[in-house]
Amino acid sequence: MNKLHIEGSSSGSGSSNIRRKPVIILVVGMAGSGKTTLMHRLVCHTHLKDIRGYVMNLDPAVMTLPYAANIDVRDTVKYKEVMKQFNLGPNGGILTSLNLFATKFDEVISVIEKRADQLDYVLVDTPGQIEIFTWSASGAIITEAFASTFPTVVAYVVDTPRSEDPTTFMSNMLYACSILYKTRLPLILTFNKVDVAAHQFALEWMEDFEAFQTAASSDQSYTSTLTQSLSLVLDEFYNNLKSVGVSAVSGVGMEAFFNAVETSAEEYMETYKADLDKRREEKQRLEEDRRRESMDKLRRDMEKSGGETVVLSTGLKNKEASKSMMDEEDEEGEDEEMDDDDDLGIYTEEEDAIDEDEDEEIDRFGF
Repeated sequence: MNKLHIEGSSSGSGSSNIRRKPVIILVVGMAGSGKTTLMHRLVCHTHLKDIRGYVMNLDPAVMTLPYAANIDVRDTVKYKEVMKQFNLGPNGGILTSLNLFATKFDEVISVIEKRADQLDYVLVDTPGQIEIFTWSASGAIITEAFASTFPTVVAYVVDTPRSEDPTTFMSNMLYACSILYKTRLPLILTFNKVDVAAHQFALEWMEDFEAFQTAASSDQSYTSTLTQSLSLVLDEFYNNLKSVGVSAVSGVGMEAFFNAVETSAEEYMETYKADLDKRREEKQRLEEDRRRESMDKLRRDMEKSGGETVVLSTGLKNKEASKSMMDEEDEEGEDEEMDDDDDLGIYTEEEDAIDEDEDEEIDRFGF
């Protein structure tokens, strides 16, 4: 199997540092679509084909796992204790547990980076409630941490027998579309349970919207009309998707799945990594502009002061200055009050003593 290589940052001489990195496979899907069972099949396939894999479980509420996980969120966060401590329900407990685990996710990235040369794939199982991972802050942190460090692919698991209904099929496609544009990562539509129902009908609906319109026209409800309208909108969306049919029970389609992963990893290198580098450069440019503006402002202030000492306007100094001004105003007010006292004929003690002396003299010369 072809190994993926990533070209590191090149130096000024043009030489490049090439280091191999594993491919991250995020397995997401609706509840009951068979994510955990598919994860078990993927782990078995890696052992059978001597593929070096690393397994991670991000579902804190799962009771038992059919596979051994190298990194398990349950070893770090106790789901029931979180529910009891924060007085939460099942979904709130899962979300809070994932948030707590995300605060230390840089350590997970460090562990995988240390073993990058020994791994081909990192299989990541997500919580059963898909919205908790795809639309939460912790899910975004985990996804972006993976995608900024390793080639990352999203495997969206679809329950094939239930998707035979056109409305359910369209609901799955809308959710897949939202995940694709939110994560901006390569996405693989993984039609699970093909041993129960073949996924050929789904491929036909994706390639020919008229066939989907015909299948949906049997229902005259408002939902069916909306579904037919959405099929025209998503026609372009289907062209950018890779789809495979697998069976988590029988193991059908495993080779096709990993081939799609390799192709998606190359797409990551061509599109996502380039977009990520562009966003990093833009952020660095904005930071340099901000730093340059600060230096220009400092230079202008120094030129304006002419090299003299400049008193910075801080809140503390302003407070002290305002206090001293208030004290000066109080002193001036007291002086003005004393002058006013003189004008109003109010005498002080010294003036009273002088008046008493004058009275004595008058008494002495009195007749």
